[in-house]
Amino acid sequence: MELEKYRIYSEMARGIKKAPIVFKNANVFYAHIGEFRKGDVAVADGMIIGTGDYQGEKEIDLTGKYLCPGFIDSHLHLESTLVTPGELIRQAAQCGTTTFIVDPHESANVSGTAGIDYILEQTEEVPANVYVMMPSCVPATYVDDNGCTLTAGKMKTYLEHPRILGLGEVMDAASVINGSVAMHEKLSLFQNKIRDGHAPFLSSGDLAAYALAGIATDHECVDYEYAMEECRNGMQVLIREGSAARNLDAIVSGIVKNDTDTSGFCFCTDDKHIEDIRREGHINYNIRRSVELGLSPERAIQIATIQAARCYGLTHLGAIAPGCQADLVVLKNLETMEVQDVYHKGKIILKDEKTEIRPCAPELKNTVHLKDFDKKDLRLPCINKKAHVLQMMEGQIVTKDLYEEVPFSEKQDGKDFIPDENFQKIAVIERHKCTGKVGVGIVKGFGIQGGAIASSVSHDSHNLIVIGDNDQDMYLAVKELVRTQGGYTLVEKGKVFDTLPLPVMGLMSDAGYEKVNDLLESMISKAHSMGIKKGFDPFITLSFMALPVIPDIRVTPRGVYLVNEDRLLTSPFEE
Repeated sequence: MELEKYRIYSEMARGIKKAPIVFKNANVFYAHIGEFRKGDVAVADGMIIGTGDYQGEKEIDLTGKYLCPGFIDSHLHLESTLVTPGELIRQAAQCGTTTFIVDPHESANVSGTAGIDYILEQTEEVPANVYVMMPSCVPATYVDDNGCTLTAGKMKTYLEHPRILGLGEVMDAASVINGSVAMHEKLSLFQNKIRDGHAPFLSSGDLAAYALAGIATDHECVDYEYAMEECRNGMQVLIREGSAARNLDAIVSGIVKNDTDTSGFCFCTDDKHIEDIRREGHINYNIRRSVELGLSPERAIQIATIQAARCYGLTHLGAIAPGCQADLVVLKNLETMEVQDVYHKGKIILKDEKTEIRPCAPELKNTVHLKDFDKKDLRLPCINKKAHVLQMMEGQIVTKDLYEEVPFSEKQDGKDFIPDENFQKIAVIERHKCTGKVGVGIVKGFGIQGGAIASSVSHDSHNLIVIGDNDQDMYLAVKELVRTQGGYTLVEKGKVFDTLPLPVMGLMSDAGYEKVNDLLESMISKAHSMGIKKGFDPFITLSFMALPVIPDIRVTPRGVYLVNEDRLLTSPFEE
Protein backbone atom coordinates (compact mmCIF):
# COMPACT_ATOMS: atom_id res chain seq x y z
CA MET A 1 0.00 0.00 0.00
CA GLU A 2 1.31 3.42 -0.94
CA LEU A 3 2.16 5.57 2.07
CA GLU A 4 -0.12 8.46 1.05
CA LYS A 5 -3.04 6.05 0.71
CA TYR A 6 -2.24 4.51 4.05
CA ARG A 7 -2.23 7.91 5.77
CA ILE A 8 -5.75 8.60 4.47
CA TYR A 9 -6.98 5.16 5.54
CA SER A 10 -5.29 5.54 8.92
CA GLU A 11 -7.27 8.71 9.61
CA MET A 12 -10.47 6.86 8.69
CA ALA A 13 -9.54 3.91 10.91
CA ARG A 14 -9.00 6.31 13.84
CA GLY A 15 -12.27 8.16 13.23
CA ILE A 16 -10.55 11.43 12.33
CA LYS A 17 -12.00 11.33 8.83
CA LYS A 18 -15.28 9.77 7.73
CA ALA A 19 -15.09 6.57 5.70
CA PRO A 20 -16.95 6.59 2.35
CA ILE A 21 -19.24 3.74 3.48
CA VAL A 22 -20.14 2.53 6.96
CA PHE A 23 -22.35 -0.45 7.72
CA LYS A 24 -24.05 0.58 10.97
CA ASN A 25 -25.38 -1.37 13.95
CA ALA A 26 -24.78 -4.83 12.50
CA ASN A 27 -24.13 -8.06 14.34
CA VAL A 28 -20.63 -8.37 12.89
CA PHE A 29 -19.06 -11.80 12.57
CA TYR A 30 -15.40 -11.88 13.58
CA ALA A 31 -14.20 -14.97 11.77
CA HIS A 32 -10.77 -15.10 13.41
CA ILE A 33 -12.33 -15.82 16.81
CA GLY A 34 -15.76 -17.11 15.77
CA GLU A 35 -18.04 -14.60 17.46
CA PHE A 36 -20.74 -12.07 16.62
CA ARG A 37 -20.44 -8.60 18.14
CA LYS A 38 -22.60 -5.54 17.53
CA GLY A 39 -20.87 -2.65 15.80
CA ASP A 40 -20.04 -0.79 12.60
CA VAL A 41 -17.84 -1.68 9.65
CA ALA A 42 -16.03 1.10 7.78
CA VAL A 43 -15.18 0.58 4.09
CA ALA A 44 -13.11 2.57 1.60
CA ASP A 45 -12.06 1.68 -1.96
CA GLY A 46 -13.39 -1.84 -1.59
CA MET A 47 -11.37 -2.50 1.56
CA ILE A 48 -12.34 -2.79 5.22
CA ILE A 49 -10.80 0.05 7.21
CA GLY A 50 -11.97 -0.90 10.68
CA THR A 51 -14.75 -2.23 12.90
CA GLY A 52 -16.27 -0.67 16.00
CA ASP A 53 -17.91 2.77 16.15
CA TYR A 54 -17.74 4.80 12.92
CA GLN A 55 -19.41 7.61 11.00
CA GLY A 56 -19.58 7.47 7.22
CA GLU A 57 -20.30 9.67 4.26
CA LYS A 58 -22.83 7.01 3.37
CA GLU A 59 -24.34 4.86 6.12
CA ILE A 60 -26.24 1.60 5.71
CA ASP A 61 -28.30 0.69 8.78
CA LEU A 62 -28.19 -3.06 9.53
CA THR A 63 -29.95 -3.03 12.90
CA GLY A 64 -31.01 -6.58 13.72
CA LYS A 65 -29.10 -8.02 10.76
CA TYR A 66 -25.97 -10.18 10.68
CA LEU A 67 -22.89 -9.15 8.68
CA CYS A 68 -20.52 -11.90 7.57
CA PRO A 69 -17.50 -12.19 5.27
CA GLY A 70 -18.27 -13.36 1.73
CA PHE A 71 -18.55 -17.13 1.48
CA ILE A 72 -15.95 -19.23 -0.34
CA ASP A 73 -16.57 -22.28 -2.54
CA SER A 74 -13.32 -24.20 -2.13
CA HIS A 75 -13.74 -26.44 -5.16
CA LEU A 76 -16.04 -26.41 -8.16
CA HIS A 77 -16.17 -26.95 -11.89
CA LEU A 78 -17.92 -24.03 -13.58
CA GLU A 79 -18.57 -26.15 -16.68
CA SER A 80 -20.70 -28.61 -14.72
CA THR A 81 -23.38 -25.99 -14.12
CA LEU A 82 -24.28 -26.17 -17.86
CA VAL A 83 -24.30 -22.38 -18.32
CA THR A 84 -21.54 -19.94 -19.16
CA PRO A 85 -19.21 -19.07 -16.25
CA GLY A 86 -20.46 -15.52 -15.85
CA GLU A 87 -24.07 -16.64 -15.42
CA LEU A 88 -23.24 -19.21 -12.77
CA ILE A 89 -21.08 -16.80 -10.80
CA ARG A 90 -23.73 -14.10 -10.74
CA GLN A 91 -26.40 -16.55 -9.54
CA ALA A 92 -24.19 -18.05 -6.83
CA ALA A 93 -22.93 -14.60 -5.77
CA GLN A 94 -26.49 -13.59 -4.97
CA CYS A 95 -26.42 -16.44 -2.43
CA GLY A 96 -23.42 -14.89 -0.69
CA THR A 97 -20.58 -16.75 -2.41
CA THR A 98 -18.04 -14.12 -3.39
CA THR A 99 -15.00 -16.36 -3.97
CA PHE A 100 -14.81 -19.35 -6.29
CA ILE A 101 -11.84 -21.71 -6.54
CA VAL A 102 -12.43 -23.45 -9.83
CA ASP A 103 -10.81 -26.41 -11.53
CA PRO A 104 -11.34 -26.24 -15.32
CA HIS A 105 -10.38 -29.83 -15.98
CA GLU A 106 -13.66 -30.43 -17.80
CA SER A 107 -12.78 -27.80 -20.41
CA ALA A 108 -9.16 -28.96 -20.49
CA ASN A 109 -10.12 -32.57 -21.17
CA VAL A 110 -12.09 -31.45 -24.21
CA SER A 111 -10.05 -28.53 -25.56
CA GLY A 112 -6.74 -28.44 -23.70
CA THR A 113 -5.20 -25.07 -22.92
CA ALA A 114 -7.81 -23.37 -25.11
CA GLY A 115 -10.41 -24.63 -22.64
CA ILE A 116 -8.45 -23.28 -19.67
CA ASP A 117 -8.04 -19.92 -21.40
CA TYR A 118 -11.79 -19.84 -22.01
CA ILE A 119 -12.49 -20.16 -18.28
CA LEU A 120 -9.91 -17.50 -17.41
CA GLU A 121 -11.25 -15.07 -20.02
CA GLN A 122 -14.89 -15.62 -19.11
CA THR A 123 -14.22 -14.88 -15.42
CA GLU A 124 -12.11 -11.74 -15.79
CA GLU A 125 -14.85 -9.19 -15.18
CA VAL A 126 -17.40 -10.74 -12.86
CA PRO A 127 -18.75 -9.53 -9.47
CA ALA A 128 -16.70 -12.04 -7.51
CA ASN A 129 -13.19 -13.40 -6.98
CA VAL A 130 -12.48 -16.32 -9.29
CA TYR A 131 -9.27 -18.28 -8.81
CA VAL A 132 -8.19 -21.23 -10.93
CA MET A 133 -6.42 -24.47 -10.09
CA MET A 134 -4.36 -25.89 -12.95
CA PRO A 135 -5.87 -29.25 -14.03
CA SER A 136 -3.53 -32.03 -12.95
CA CYS A 137 -4.97 -35.09 -14.65
CA VAL A 138 -5.74 -34.49 -18.29
CA PRO A 139 -6.50 -37.29 -19.01
CA ALA A 140 -7.60 -38.54 -15.60
CA THR A 141 -6.04 -42.01 -16.05
CA TYR A 142 -4.34 -44.18 -18.65
CA VAL A 143 -7.68 -45.82 -19.58
CA ASP A 144 -9.26 -42.51 -20.61
CA ASP A 145 -9.80 -41.25 -24.15
CA ASN A 146 -10.04 -37.48 -23.98
CA GLY A 147 -9.30 -34.49 -26.19
CA CYS A 148 -5.71 -33.70 -25.22
CA THR A 149 -2.83 -34.37 -22.83
CA LEU A 150 -1.79 -31.63 -20.41
CA THR A 151 1.86 -32.07 -19.40
CA ALA A 152 3.94 -30.23 -16.83
CA GLY A 153 5.63 -28.42 -19.70
CA LYS A 154 2.33 -26.98 -20.91
CA MET A 155 1.51 -25.85 -17.38
CA LYS A 156 4.66 -23.76 -16.88
CA THR A 157 3.33 -20.77 -18.80
CA TYR A 158 0.49 -20.43 -16.28
CA LEU A 159 2.62 -20.44 -13.12
CA GLU A 160 2.86 -16.66 -12.84
CA HIS A 161 -0.77 -15.96 -13.68
CA PRO A 162 -2.18 -13.97 -10.72
CA ARG A 163 -5.35 -16.05 -10.54
CA ILE A 164 -3.71 -19.49 -10.73
CA LEU A 165 -3.52 -20.70 -7.12
CA GLY A 166 -2.05 -24.16 -7.53
CA LEU A 167 -2.54 -27.67 -8.88
CA GLY A 168 -6.09 -28.97 -9.34
CA GLU A 169 -7.49 -32.18 -7.94
CA VAL A 170 -4.99 -35.00 -8.40
CA MET A 171 -7.31 -37.80 -9.43
CA ASP A 172 -4.74 -40.38 -10.44
CA ALA A 173 -3.82 -41.47 -6.92
CA ALA A 174 -2.04 -44.57 -8.19
CA SER A 175 0.40 -42.48 -10.22
CA VAL A 176 1.16 -40.38 -7.14
CA ILE A 177 1.66 -43.33 -4.83
CA ASN A 178 3.69 -45.38 -7.32
CA GLY A 179 5.97 -42.48 -8.16
CA SER A 180 5.03 -41.79 -11.78
CA VAL A 181 7.61 -39.41 -13.29
CA ALA A 182 5.00 -37.44 -15.24
CA MET A 183 2.78 -36.97 -12.19
CA HIS A 184 5.59 -35.97 -9.86
CA GLU A 185 6.85 -33.44 -12.40
CA LYS A 186 3.49 -31.70 -12.00
CA LEU A 187 3.59 -31.95 -8.22
CA SER A 188 7.11 -30.51 -8.16
CA LEU A 189 6.11 -27.68 -10.49
CA PHE A 190 3.57 -26.55 -7.90
CA GLN A 191 5.60 -27.36 -4.78
CA ASN A 192 5.29 -23.78 -3.52
CA LYS A 193 1.55 -23.62 -4.16
CA ILE A 194 -1.42 -25.60 -2.88
CA ARG A 195 -2.13 -28.99 -4.44
CA ASP A 196 -5.70 -30.29 -4.36
CA GLY A 197 -6.53 -33.96 -3.93
CA HIS A 198 -9.11 -36.49 -5.06
CA ALA A 199 -8.66 -39.60 -2.96
CA PRO A 200 -11.76 -41.70 -2.27
CA PHE A 201 -11.37 -44.84 -0.18
CA LEU A 202 -7.59 -45.14 -0.07
CA SER A 203 -6.11 -47.63 2.39
CA SER A 204 -4.29 -46.14 5.37
CA GLY A 205 -0.87 -46.73 3.83
CA ASP A 206 -1.85 -45.38 0.44
CA LEU A 207 -3.44 -42.33 2.04
CA ALA A 208 -0.23 -41.65 3.97
CA ALA A 209 1.81 -41.94 0.76
CA TYR A 210 -0.63 -39.64 -1.02
CA ALA A 211 -0.37 -36.97 1.66
CA LEU A 212 3.41 -37.43 1.74
CA ALA A 213 3.49 -36.15 -1.85
CA GLY A 214 2.30 -32.77 -0.60
CA ILE A 215 -1.37 -33.00 -1.52
CA ALA A 216 -3.25 -30.75 0.87
CA THR A 217 -7.01 -31.20 0.33
CA ASP A 218 -9.69 -33.66 -0.66
CA HIS A 219 -13.38 -33.27 -1.51
CA GLU A 220 -14.19 -36.97 -2.06
CA CYS A 221 -14.98 -37.98 1.54
CA VAL A 222 -18.43 -39.53 1.75
CA ASP A 223 -18.45 -40.27 5.47
CA TYR A 224 -17.13 -38.92 8.76
CA GLU A 225 -14.72 -41.78 9.44
CA TYR A 226 -12.76 -41.34 6.23
CA ALA A 227 -12.81 -37.55 6.62
CA MET A 228 -11.13 -37.95 10.00
CA GLU A 229 -8.50 -40.25 8.50
CA GLU A 230 -7.63 -37.50 6.05
CA CYS A 231 -7.53 -34.90 8.82
CA ARG A 232 -5.16 -37.09 10.79
CA ASN A 233 -2.90 -37.12 7.73
CA GLY A 234 -2.84 -33.33 7.74
CA MET A 235 -5.24 -32.86 4.83
CA GLN A 236 -8.01 -30.26 4.69
CA VAL A 237 -11.39 -31.89 4.03
CA LEU A 238 -13.64 -29.99 1.63
CA ILE A 239 -17.18 -31.01 2.60
CA ARG A 240 -19.07 -31.46 -0.67
CA GLU A 241 -22.73 -30.74 -1.22
CA GLY A 242 -23.56 -30.60 -4.92
CA SER A 243 -26.37 -31.80 -7.14
CA ALA A 244 -25.37 -35.47 -7.41
CA ALA A 245 -22.84 -35.99 -4.61
CA ARG A 246 -24.27 -34.94 -1.24
CA ASN A 247 -21.84 -35.76 1.54
CA LEU A 248 -22.55 -32.97 4.03
CA ASP A 249 -25.09 -34.74 6.22
CA ALA A 250 -22.85 -37.73 6.87
CA ILE A 251 -19.74 -35.70 7.67
CA VAL A 252 -21.33 -32.86 9.65
CA SER A 253 -23.46 -35.28 11.68
CA GLY A 254 -20.24 -37.00 12.73
CA ILE A 255 -18.63 -33.67 13.60
CA VAL A 256 -21.60 -32.72 15.79
CA LYS A 257 -21.86 -36.12 17.46
CA ASN A 258 -18.17 -36.19 18.34
CA ASP A 259 -17.78 -32.44 18.98
CA THR A 260 -14.92 -32.48 16.47
CA ASP A 261 -12.66 -29.48 15.94
CA THR A 262 -13.83 -27.97 12.63
CA SER A 263 -10.62 -26.16 11.68
CA GLY A 264 -9.73 -28.96 9.25
CA PHE A 265 -12.85 -28.48 7.12
CA CYS A 266 -14.08 -26.21 4.31
CA PHE A 267 -17.20 -26.28 2.12
CA CYS A 268 -17.46 -26.90 -1.61
CA THR A 269 -20.11 -27.71 -4.22
CA ASP A 270 -17.93 -29.48 -6.83
CA ASP A 271 -20.80 -29.87 -9.33
CA LYS A 272 -24.06 -28.03 -8.75
CA HIS A 273 -26.61 -27.15 -11.40
CA ILE A 274 -27.93 -23.64 -11.59
CA GLU A 275 -31.55 -24.67 -10.97
CA ASP A 276 -30.45 -26.27 -7.68
CA ILE A 277 -28.60 -23.08 -6.74
CA ARG A 278 -31.69 -20.97 -7.41
CA ARG A 279 -33.91 -23.38 -5.48
CA GLU A 280 -31.87 -24.08 -2.36
CA GLY A 281 -28.82 -21.83 -2.45
CA HIS A 282 -25.08 -22.27 -2.82
CA ILE A 283 -22.55 -22.25 0.05
CA ASN A 284 -25.23 -20.58 2.19
CA TYR A 285 -27.15 -23.85 1.87
CA ASN A 286 -24.13 -25.75 3.25
CA ILE A 287 -24.10 -23.39 6.25
CA ARG A 288 -27.86 -23.62 6.81
CA ARG A 289 -27.93 -27.40 6.57
CA SER A 290 -24.98 -27.71 8.97
CA VAL A 291 -26.81 -25.57 11.52
CA GLU A 292 -29.92 -27.73 11.10
CA LEU A 293 -27.75 -30.75 11.91
CA GLY A 294 -26.61 -29.15 15.17
CA LEU A 295 -23.44 -27.23 14.28
CA SER A 296 -23.30 -23.73 15.73
CA PRO A 297 -23.76 -20.89 13.21
CA GLU A 298 -20.37 -19.50 14.18
CA ARG A 299 -18.51 -22.71 13.39
CA ALA A 300 -20.44 -23.25 10.16
CA ILE A 301 -19.64 -19.73 8.95
CA GLN A 302 -15.97 -20.16 9.81
CA ILE A 303 -15.89 -23.28 7.64
CA ALA A 304 -17.39 -21.24 4.80
CA THR A 305 -15.06 -18.26 5.16
CA ILE A 306 -11.77 -17.95 7.02
CA GLN A 307 -10.86 -21.63 6.95
CA ALA A 308 -11.11 -21.75 3.17
CA ALA A 309 -9.18 -18.47 2.89
CA ARG A 310 -6.39 -19.83 5.08
CA CYS A 311 -6.29 -23.12 3.21
CA TYR A 312 -5.74 -21.40 -0.13
CA GLY A 313 -3.51 -18.58 1.12
CA LEU A 314 -6.07 -15.86 0.45
CA THR A 315 -5.15 -13.68 3.39
CA HIS A 316 -7.18 -10.71 2.15
CA LEU A 317 -10.43 -12.72 2.13
CA GLY A 318 -12.61 -14.66 4.54
CA ALA A 319 -12.78 -12.15 7.39
CA ILE A 320 -14.09 -8.74 8.43
CA ALA A 321 -10.92 -7.05 9.61
CA PRO A 322 -8.75 -4.06 8.65
CA GLY A 323 -7.07 -4.60 5.29
CA CYS A 324 -9.42 -7.36 4.16
CA GLN A 325 -11.39 -6.99 0.96
CA ALA A 326 -14.92 -5.73 1.60
CA ASP A 327 -16.76 -8.87 0.47
CA LEU A 328 -19.77 -8.89 2.79
CA VAL A 329 -22.98 -10.85 3.23
CA VAL A 330 -25.99 -9.44 5.06
CA LEU A 331 -28.09 -12.20 6.66
CA LYS A 332 -31.62 -11.57 7.89
CA ASN A 333 -31.24 -14.18 10.64
CA LEU A 334 -29.14 -17.17 11.69
CA GLU A 335 -31.97 -19.70 11.60
CA THR A 336 -32.67 -19.74 7.86
CA MET A 337 -29.43 -18.01 6.80
CA GLU A 338 -31.54 -15.99 4.38
CA VAL A 339 -29.33 -13.63 2.40
CA GLN A 340 -30.58 -10.05 2.19
CA ASP A 341 -27.69 -8.38 0.35
CA VAL A 342 -24.22 -9.23 -0.93
CA TYR A 343 -21.31 -6.85 -1.47
CA HIS A 344 -18.18 -7.46 -3.52
CA LYS A 345 -15.37 -4.97 -2.91
CA GLY A 346 -17.90 -2.78 -1.13
CA LYS A 347 -20.33 -2.65 -4.07
CA ILE A 348 -23.73 -4.29 -3.84
CA ILE A 349 -24.42 -7.19 -6.20
CA LEU A 350 -27.70 -6.45 -7.96
CA LYS A 351 -30.21 -9.29 -7.86
CA ASP A 352 -30.98 -11.04 -11.14
CA GLU A 353 -29.12 -8.44 -13.16
CA LYS A 354 -28.84 -9.60 -16.75
CA THR A 355 -25.49 -11.23 -17.43
CA GLU A 356 -23.75 -10.57 -20.71
CA ILE A 357 -22.95 -13.87 -22.39
CA ARG A 358 -19.53 -13.45 -23.87
CA PRO A 359 -18.78 -15.26 -27.14
CA CYS A 360 -16.26 -18.06 -27.45
CA ALA A 361 -13.97 -19.20 -30.26
CA PRO A 362 -15.77 -21.12 -33.05
CA GLU A 363 -13.58 -24.20 -32.59
CA LEU A 364 -14.90 -24.60 -29.04
CA LYS A 365 -18.36 -25.19 -30.52
CA ASN A 366 -17.29 -28.02 -32.83
CA THR A 367 -16.07 -30.81 -30.57
CA VAL A 368 -18.28 -33.88 -31.17
CA HIS A 369 -16.83 -36.16 -33.83
CA LEU A 370 -17.68 -39.87 -34.19
CA LYS A 371 -16.27 -42.44 -36.60
CA ASP A 372 -18.90 -44.42 -38.51
CA PHE A 373 -21.07 -45.01 -35.44
CA ASP A 374 -23.76 -47.62 -36.10
CA LYS A 375 -26.50 -49.27 -34.09
CA LYS A 376 -24.65 -52.58 -34.28
CA ASP A 377 -21.89 -51.02 -32.16
CA LEU A 378 -24.30 -51.21 -29.22
CA ARG A 379 -24.69 -54.97 -29.39
CA LEU A 380 -23.58 -56.88 -26.26
CA PRO A 381 -22.99 -60.61 -26.91
CA CYS A 382 -23.33 -62.95 -23.91
CA ILE A 383 -20.32 -65.13 -23.19
CA ASN A 384 -21.97 -66.73 -20.15
CA LYS A 385 -24.96 -66.16 -17.87
CA LYS A 386 -23.23 -63.88 -15.37
CA ALA A 387 -21.84 -60.42 -15.96
CA HIS A 388 -20.24 -57.53 -14.10
CA VAL A 389 -23.09 -55.11 -13.48
CA LEU A 390 -22.71 -51.44 -12.55
CA GLN A 391 -25.04 -50.90 -9.59
CA MET A 392 -25.99 -47.21 -9.44
CA MET A 393 -26.56 -45.69 -5.99
CA GLU A 394 -29.19 -43.06 -5.17
CA GLY A 395 -27.66 -39.78 -3.96
CA GLN A 396 -24.10 -40.96 -4.70
CA ILE A 397 -21.67 -41.13 -7.59
CA VAL A 398 -19.96 -44.26 -6.22
CA THR A 399 -21.13 -47.57 -7.68
CA LYS A 400 -21.06 -51.25 -6.72
CA ASP A 401 -19.65 -54.05 -8.86
CA LEU A 402 -22.19 -56.87 -8.93
CA TYR A 403 -21.43 -60.17 -10.64
CA GLU A 404 -24.77 -61.81 -11.32
CA GLU A 405 -27.04 -63.39 -13.90
CA VAL A 406 -28.55 -61.06 -16.48
CA PRO A 407 -31.32 -61.56 -19.09
CA PHE A 408 -30.35 -62.56 -22.63
CA SER A 409 -31.98 -63.67 -25.86
CA GLU A 410 -31.12 -66.41 -28.33
CA LYS A 411 -30.20 -65.30 -31.85
CA GLN A 412 -29.00 -67.11 -34.93
CA ASP A 413 -25.52 -65.73 -34.42
CA GLY A 414 -25.44 -66.19 -30.67
CA LYS A 415 -26.83 -64.78 -27.45
CA ASP A 416 -27.26 -61.08 -26.70
CA PHE A 417 -27.94 -59.23 -23.47
CA ILE A 418 -31.46 -57.78 -23.46
CA PRO A 419 -32.45 -55.02 -21.03
CA ASP A 420 -35.49 -55.40 -18.76
CA GLU A 421 -37.01 -53.51 -15.81
CA ASN A 422 -33.98 -54.31 -13.62
CA PHE A 423 -31.07 -54.17 -16.05
CA GLN A 424 -30.37 -51.58 -18.74
CA LYS A 425 -27.59 -51.09 -21.25
CA ILE A 426 -24.94 -48.38 -20.97
CA ALA A 427 -22.58 -47.30 -23.73
CA VAL A 428 -19.74 -44.76 -23.93
CA ILE A 429 -18.64 -43.55 -27.37
CA GLU A 430 -15.33 -41.74 -27.99
CA ARG A 431 -16.04 -38.30 -29.45
CA HIS A 432 -12.73 -36.41 -29.69
CA LYS A 433 -10.44 -38.12 -32.19
CA CYS A 434 -12.72 -40.35 -34.28
CA THR A 435 -11.18 -43.56 -32.92
CA GLY A 436 -14.42 -45.51 -33.25
CA LYS A 437 -14.12 -46.87 -29.72
CA VAL A 438 -17.41 -47.92 -28.09
CA GLY A 439 -17.62 -49.49 -24.64
CA VAL A 440 -20.83 -51.29 -23.68
CA GLY A 441 -21.90 -52.46 -20.24
CA ILE A 442 -24.87 -53.21 -17.98
CA VAL A 443 -26.37 -51.01 -15.26
CA LYS A 444 -28.81 -51.75 -12.46
CA GLY A 445 -30.81 -49.39 -10.27
CA PHE A 446 -31.34 -46.58 -12.78
CA GLY A 447 -34.67 -47.84 -14.08
CA ILE A 448 -35.26 -46.12 -17.42
CA GLN A 449 -37.96 -47.82 -19.50
CA GLY A 450 -39.19 -47.29 -23.04
CA GLY A 451 -36.31 -45.16 -24.24
CA ALA A 452 -32.85 -43.76 -23.69
CA ILE A 453 -31.05 -40.88 -21.99
CA ALA A 454 -27.74 -39.51 -23.28
CA SER A 455 -25.21 -36.77 -22.54
CA SER A 456 -21.95 -35.31 -23.83
CA VAL A 457 -21.15 -34.30 -20.24
CA SER A 458 -19.36 -37.44 -19.11
CA HIS A 459 -16.66 -36.89 -16.51
CA ASP A 460 -13.89 -36.33 -17.06
CA SER A 461 -13.11 -37.20 -20.66
CA HIS A 462 -16.58 -36.11 -21.79
CA ASN A 463 -17.25 -38.74 -24.37
CA LEU A 464 -20.86 -39.47 -25.27
CA ILE A 465 -22.65 -41.62 -22.69
CA VAL A 466 -26.07 -43.22 -23.07
CA ILE A 467 -28.29 -45.56 -21.02
CA GLY A 468 -31.40 -47.20 -22.43
CA ASP A 469 -33.55 -50.30 -22.62
CA ASN A 470 -33.30 -50.73 -26.40
CA ASP A 471 -30.61 -50.20 -29.01
CA GLN A 472 -32.72 -48.16 -31.44
CA ASP A 473 -33.50 -45.40 -28.95
CA MET A 474 -29.91 -45.39 -27.71
CA TYR A 475 -28.69 -45.00 -31.29
CA LEU A 476 -31.11 -42.13 -31.94
CA ALA A 477 -29.97 -40.40 -28.75
CA VAL A 478 -26.32 -40.54 -29.80
CA LYS A 479 -27.09 -39.22 -33.29
CA GLU A 480 -29.08 -36.36 -31.76
CA LEU A 481 -26.04 -35.27 -29.72
CA VAL A 482 -23.89 -35.30 -32.83
CA ARG A 483 -26.46 -33.04 -34.51
CA THR A 484 -26.44 -30.50 -31.65
CA GLN A 485 -22.67 -30.81 -31.03
CA GLY A 486 -23.30 -31.88 -27.47
CA GLY A 487 -25.97 -31.67 -24.82
CA TYR A 488 -28.55 -33.70 -22.95
CA THR A 489 -31.24 -35.65 -24.75
CA LEU A 490 -34.17 -37.98 -24.01
CA VAL A 491 -35.58 -40.42 -26.54
CA GLU A 492 -38.85 -42.25 -25.99
CA LYS A 493 -40.25 -44.99 -28.23
CA GLY A 494 -38.37 -43.99 -31.34
CA LYS A 495 -38.74 -40.21 -31.02
CA VAL A 496 -36.62 -37.48 -29.46
CA PHE A 497 -38.66 -36.11 -26.56
CA ASP A 498 -36.39 -33.08 -26.13
CA THR A 499 -32.77 -31.97 -26.20
CA LEU A 500 -30.84 -29.38 -24.24
CA PRO A 501 -28.02 -28.29 -26.59
CA LEU A 502 -24.66 -27.67 -24.90
CA PRO A 503 -22.60 -26.47 -27.86
CA VAL A 504 -19.69 -24.91 -25.92
CA MET A 505 -17.28 -27.86 -25.79
CA GLY A 506 -20.31 -30.12 -25.37
CA LEU A 507 -20.44 -28.86 -21.77
CA MET A 508 -22.22 -25.50 -21.63
CA SER A 509 -25.13 -23.62 -23.13
CA ASP A 510 -24.85 -20.03 -24.33
CA ALA A 511 -28.62 -19.64 -24.61
CA GLY A 512 -29.09 -18.16 -21.12
CA TYR A 513 -29.85 -19.87 -17.83
CA GLU A 514 -33.60 -19.18 -18.04
CA LYS A 515 -33.94 -21.34 -21.14
CA VAL A 516 -31.61 -23.94 -19.69
CA ASN A 517 -33.61 -24.10 -16.45
CA ASP A 518 -37.00 -24.39 -18.10
CA LEU A 519 -35.91 -27.08 -20.53
CA LEU A 520 -33.93 -29.03 -17.94
CA GLU A 521 -36.84 -29.02 -15.50
CA SER A 522 -39.11 -30.48 -18.18
CA MET A 523 -36.55 -33.12 -19.20
CA ILE A 524 -35.80 -34.20 -15.63
CA SER A 525 -39.52 -34.60 -14.94
CA LYS A 526 -39.87 -36.67 -18.10
CA ALA A 527 -36.85 -38.82 -17.18
CA HIS A 528 -38.43 -39.66 -13.83
CA SER A 529 -41.72 -40.51 -15.53
CA MET A 530 -39.75 -42.97 -17.70
CA GLY A 531 -38.77 -44.93 -14.61
CA ILE A 532 -35.58 -43.26 -13.39
CA LYS A 533 -35.76 -43.22 -9.60
CA LYS A 534 -36.48 -39.96 -7.78
CA GLY A 535 -33.25 -40.30 -5.79
CA PHE A 536 -31.24 -39.68 -8.96
CA ASP A 537 -30.60 -36.42 -10.72
CA PRO A 538 -30.88 -38.23 -14.07
CA PHE A 539 -28.30 -36.30 -16.10
CA ILE A 540 -25.76 -35.52 -13.39
CA THR A 541 -25.72 -39.11 -12.16
CA LEU A 542 -25.37 -40.34 -15.74
CA SER A 543 -22.41 -38.03 -16.27
CA PHE A 544 -20.30 -39.80 -13.62
CA MET A 545 -20.71 -43.37 -14.83
CA ALA A 546 -17.63 -43.20 -17.07
CA LEU A 547 -15.25 -41.67 -14.49
CA PRO A 548 -12.59 -44.34 -13.82
CA VAL A 549 -11.29 -42.84 -10.57
CA ILE A 550 -14.47 -43.44 -8.57
CA PRO A 551 -15.10 -46.96 -7.19
CA ASP A 552 -16.20 -49.62 -7.92
CA ILE A 553 -16.99 -50.03 -11.62
CA ARG A 554 -17.25 -47.72 -14.65
CA VAL A 555 -17.71 -47.94 -18.39
CA THR A 556 -15.26 -46.24 -20.76
CA PRO A 557 -14.93 -46.28 -24.57
CA ARG A 558 -12.46 -49.13 -24.06
CA GLY A 559 -14.91 -51.27 -22.11
CA VAL A 560 -15.91 -52.01 -18.52
CA TYR A 561 -13.34 -50.90 -15.95
CA LEU A 562 -13.05 -52.40 -12.45
CA VAL A 563 -11.64 -49.49 -10.48
CA ASN A 564 -10.49 -51.30 -7.34
CA GLU A 565 -8.66 -53.93 -9.39
CA ASP A 566 -7.39 -51.48 -12.02
CA ARG A 567 -8.64 -53.95 -14.61
CA LEU A 568 -10.20 -53.25 -18.01
CA LEU A 569 -12.64 -55.84 -19.36
CA THR A 570 -13.31 -56.22 -23.06
CA SER A 571 -16.71 -57.65 -22.07
CA PRO A 572 -18.73 -57.38 -18.83
CA PHE A 573 -19.18 -61.15 -19.08
CA GLU A 574 -15.51 -61.77 -18.26
CA GLU A 575 -15.01 -63.28 -14.81
